Amino acid sequence: MKKENQNDLMEKIVSLCKRRGFVFQGSEIYGGMAGLYDFGPYGVEFLNNLKNEWWKAHVQFRDDYVGIDSAMFKDPRVWEASGHVGGFSDPLSECRKCNTRIRVDKELKNIGISADEKMPEKQLQELFEKNKQNISCPKCGAHDFSPARSFNLLVKSNLGDFTGEGKNPVYLPGEACQGIYLNFKNVVDSTRMHIPFGIAQIGKAFRNEISPRNFLFRTREMEQADTQYFVRPNENKEEYERVKKNRFDWYVNLGIKAENLRFVQHENLVFYAKDAWDIEYKFATGFDELEGIHDRSDYDLTQHMKFSGTDLQYTDPHTGEKYIPWILETSVGMGRMFLAFLTDSYCEDKIGEDTRVVLKISPKLSPIKVAVFPLLRNKPELVEKARQVYDSLKKEFKCEFDDNGNIGKRYRRQDEIGTPFCIVIDFDTLTDDAVTVRDRDSGEQTRVKVMELQKYIKDKIN
Repeated sequence: MKKENQNDLMEKIVSLCKRRGFVFQGSEIYGGMAGLYDFGPYGVEFLNNLKNEWWKAHVQFRDDYVGIDSAMFKDPRVWEASGHVGGFSDPLSECRKCNTRIRVDKELKNIGISADEKMPEKQLQELFEKNKQNISCPKCGAHDFSPARSFNLLVKSNLGDFTGEGKNPVYLPGEACQGIYLNFKNVVDSTRMHIPFGIAQIGKAFRNEISPRNFLFRTREMEQADTQYFVRPNENKEEYERVKKNRFDWYVNLGIKAENLRFVQHENLVFYAKDAWDIEYKFATGFDELEGIHDRSDYDLTQHMKFSGTDLQYTDPHTGEKYIPWILETSVGMGRMFLAFLTDSYCEDKIGEDTRVVLKISPKLSPIKVAVFPLLRNKPELVEKARQVYDSLKKEFKCEFDDNGNIGKRYRRQDEIGTPFCIVIDFDTLTDDAVTVRDRDSGEQTRVKVMELQKYIKDKIN
């Protein structure tokens, strides 16, 4: 198997995504918009499969979680309570030669200076002033930058502003999780959930990123998969470790290589956090944050109780004790997850004398589960039988019918999109009612009776 060079792996993945209909640049026919992407026919299937596996793991298979889907627009006071209006910012500097903006903390890290966006602004400014002569503008190469300053990432909207004056701005969500906190009381009042329990959500978030970069890694519009697990005050440690382990194992169980994942603890905690760890993945650009796992104490519900005037205390049904629960959070951007699984599954190998590009994705995640081919497209009896097989399977699996080109080319097309099983209907099928099932990863071919196909494929996927 050929090992990919990290320098060109990202370029190959981006090319594959465009060529095979996984991801397109947003508004491409108008020249494209930075940090915005559209998911194509195979990309949306892959993304939906990721969401479904995440949802099953956190809601369907768990008795102590429920799911919600909250509205994107929220009362502007929500973002004041959460700290986003006053503190949701990135450190920004601008090249004086070409006006290109840079993320100060990221550029300092690139030259080996330990920096964090959560660092006090004054300290970060001082670090930047001392070291900016060693930082080059990514566009023109100059070393002449403006002083570092904070740049708020919230995206404003004119929802309900019929005057156009913008006196009371409404914001697109800076993160998806706030809807969970707003509905904590509703969930407790309308269900039989008792602490400890969790709420899960997959929702949209928007950030006015200074420099979106690295394809799907940092974008201006994203979906976030979040869980908030509510526990009794000071009963967080054991559960926190279990949450961390479950999230790491979830990636490994779906096919990501364990050696490409690692835990990294935050050095600079925000004031309300008791602990914070990232699961980092080895992207084509190196290890970087994939998912955050945070012990948030009682900050969020306390803030929303203060700003809304609504009592968000939990009452223990057995003892009558009232308290503000502590929260353990997991949060991952679906775009980063999508990119991590694509990167980990991308492979160039040989089957016989042929070199091929193949996505060795878990069959549970593959956009297409089964591709059905008639051996020859100009033989009506083969095409008719292949259609019958295809029609029977598509009721159970996402399938594709392909009779274009020779069998080898059809295999290669399916390999590139990660289809685990290709089924060929040949002349023997007409007499023995059996088909040839070809395995994506090994290239092995197995003869299977048509009536046994569904069970055979289900067993292989599961």
